[in-house]
Amino acid sequence: MKLGLSSYTYTWAVGVPGFMPEFPLSHIGLIDKTFNASLELLQIADNLPLENLGEEKLDDLLNYARGKNVSIEMAGRGLTPEHTINCLLTAEKLQSPLLRMVIDSPGFEPGLQTVIDTIKDLLPEFESRKIKLAIENHDRFKAREFEKIILSVGSNMVGICLDSVNSMGAGEGFETVSEILIPYTINFHVKDFTIFRISHRMGLIVEGRPAGKGMLKIPELLSELNEIGICQSAILELWTPPEPELNDTVLKESDWADKSIKYMKSILWD
Repeated sequence: MKLGLSSYTYTWAVGVPGFMPEFPLSHIGLIDKTFNASLELLQIADNLPLENLGEEKLDDLLNYARGKNVSIEMAGRGLTPEHTINCLLTAEKLQSPLLRMVIDSPGFEPGLQTVIDTIKDLLPEFESRKIKLAIENHDRFKAREFEKIILSVGSNMVGICLDSVNSMGAGEGFETVSEILIPYTINFHVKDFTIFRISHRMGLIVEGRPAGKGMLKIPELLSELNEIGICQSAILELWTPPEPELNDTVLKESDWADKSIKYMKSILWD
């Protein structure tokens, strides 16, 4: 299993709507960060969409990544047939072995059967290009529904991108989610977290932490994934809580990334 970074490792540096740094982190900047971390894998997601770049810029990006010995995993959002094909063609262009997709996008929240039918219809396109579709567990569907998608499609070209926090938005704890979805996981988002009560004690906050500093049992999860043997990559993502000033948030995020990379290397490489 390869360790990689993501455009969601450096979410604040890339830019969040309403919180854009003076000099946002670019695709090239992400490749440089991956190279400088002595890593060889980068997942570029929907916060820095690749499918909008155009042929010439994609060629330049691929050549630059090759020069740094960095492979790119393609990730998109919005499982409409047209957009998924666009993302798939971009993945093919960048020689990505998989396409990670979040099902929902603004104004698009399909029902479960629509999702299944869409993937079945698109399956020959993925098979002909030998690119796997990794569906990310996100807020709306529950783990058993994601499992139903995988079992209904019935192809080893379709699996799960397992995110360690998202399903809390659907009211499910990660131990339950991972028990159901690990057997189908082909891409793992390492996103550590903690949960604590707010000051008046009537409510809880889920907040990110550097890898190894939260509640996520990362060594055990990696061991389970390795035992099954179909997960291709572990991609570091961060939910970095903001500081009052954006520049301080970006610096904090960078520090968390450095600490998380060091921790993940100690598990996977030592």
